[in-house]
Amino acid sequence: MLRCPNCHSHDLGKVGSHQFYCWGCFIELAVKDEQVSAVYQVEEDGSLSSLDDLFL
Repeated sequence: MLRCPNCHSHDLGKVGSHQFYCWGCFIELAVKDEQVSAVYQVEEDGSLSSLDDLFL
């Protein structure tokens, strides 16, 4: 089962075919081959900022 790399929560919602949203810490994850391939912070205006340098 997929876990958030930041807060380790299982409380993830699917927002796209390979994208998930963590309800625990409000970040978006891109998944490829059952591995997290990208991590984004959702900004107030709805845009995404990459957090890959912190998690990957």
